[in-house]
Amino acid sequence: MAEVVLATALQVQKWSDNLTREYIRANALFPYMGTENTSIIRMLNEFKDKGGDTINFPMITRIKGRGVRGSEILKGNETDLGLFNTAVTVDWRRNAVKVPKSTQLRTEINLLSEAKPQLRDWCTESLRDDVINEFASVVIPGALDNQGLPGTDQTVLYGFSTAAQRNAYLVNNSDRIVFGNARANITSGNWATSLGTVSQASGQSSAAHVRLLKTIAKNAGGAPVGPTGMTTNIRPFRADMTAGREWFVYFVGSREFGVLSLDPTIVSINTSSRPREAGGVDSNPLFQDGDLMYQGVIIREVPELDQLLLPAAGSGGTDLAMGFLCGQSAIAVGIGQTPQPRTDYTEDYGFRPAVAIEELRGVKKTSYGGVQYGVVTSVTAVPALA
Repeated sequence: MAEVVLATALQVQKWSDNLTREYIRANALFPYMGTENTSIIRMLNEFKDKGGDTINFPMITRIKGRGVRGSEILKGNETDLGLFNTAVTVDWRRNAVKVPKSTQLRTEINLLSEAKPQLRDWCTESLRDDVINEFASVVIPGALDNQGLPGTDQTVLYGFSTAAQRNAYLVNNSDRIVFGNARANITSGNWATSLGTVSQASGQSSAAHVRLLKTIAKNAGGAPVGPTGMTTNIRPFRADMTAGREWFVYFVGSREFGVLSLDPTIVSINTSSRPREAGGVDSNPLFQDGDLMYQGVIIREVPELDQLLLPAAGSGGTDLAMGFLCGQSAIAVGIGQTPQPRTDYTEDYGFRPAVAIEELRGVKKTSYGGVQYGVVTSVTAVPALA
């Protein structure tokens, strides 16, 4: 019996309009972004009603010194109020998707509509990656002015910095950089040599390492550092001085977070001491992803920080990871224009419509006199991926 067989060219192809999009992780840094002085990643929008390409983040130093006592004369012994500045230069970030009618004709999927949320995600990822790269950036001190005061610092992305720049950065920030688990690993002001002191056996992150970072943050600025003798301290992310508590946030990549999540001290504290409902899987840290906490430090996993990995840079070819323990105003984000959608239906007589997004912003690690202000940089060993 004969049956009709439809030629392939005549077969109708049906496409679902419910697309599966590539996964875009939410910005793990977002809860710590804000316009307040207390934010770790501080954002300012200064160009709403005026022009310019630079947004300034000023800092007034704390009053130090002995002052005068008793009948001593105060006139002539006044204290200077230091004023420094981090300047963030903003520039345009843009991206677009163009879909010719000749392409749209071949599918039932509205490609222009689908491109819009993807462009918004691109902006989110771009800001996150810029902040991450600035965490690791190398600070270049500004030139001194005619009064001997430091000018505005510059930063160079780690991957583009020279050995000489990294060495000078290490010397200027020796009170807030840690290699492995010992302050003594800072060797002769040489960045590469200091990396080589971090071994797989003794240089991995741990509860003791987190405690060391917090102690360094609390004591930073006690002695002059940098080319101008800066003594800026690191302000805690949150403080309750009545109870004597100070909180910092430690941003780490997935590989270091994996090491810390297996540390017996941290495991014990997070499983035995954190509140949860009896028998509740959803509130049990053993079963759930999320932040770890240890002695006033919130340990937050930012998987994209692993892009800063230093492969085989440690002792014996050990992989090294960067982490950042932060207080207030560690990163400055200047915003000239928030992300705005744009459309163009006119090109080639409307045959090639496009959607776009644009924003005007800049990101810079906060620093004064060559010294990073709100962050302790940590370099630790991480196990090789199986």
